[in-house]
Amino acid sequence: MANRHRGEIEAELGGRTRTLVLTLGALAELEAAFAATDLVALAQRFGSGHLSARDLVRIIAAGLRGAGEAVCDDEVAAMTVAGGAAGYAGIAAELLVATFGEAAA
Repeated sequence: MANRHRGEIEAELGGRTRTLVLTLGALAELEAAFAATDLVALAQRFGSGHLSARDLVRIIAAGLRGAGEAVCDDEVAAMTVAGGAAGYAGIAAELLVATFGEAAA
């Protein structure tokens, strides 16, 4: 069960309920992927509201890896989600809110 006090969320991905969390390591991974200089720049990037499908995959994959799953971005990209693209966006938004607060959504 996800613990929101630790920034964890639960989401159904690929037919399974999974836990996602952006640990410090996962955030460092995202800083590198988005060429962000620090966490503030990363939060601002996410708060811009301009996220591509590849961005959503990276965020969700980092969250899964942060929770201990051994998945690569391509595996996450192939997972099905209820609601299609909107479902992916909702998962990423919920994870970002759990990590950074409402301003990141």
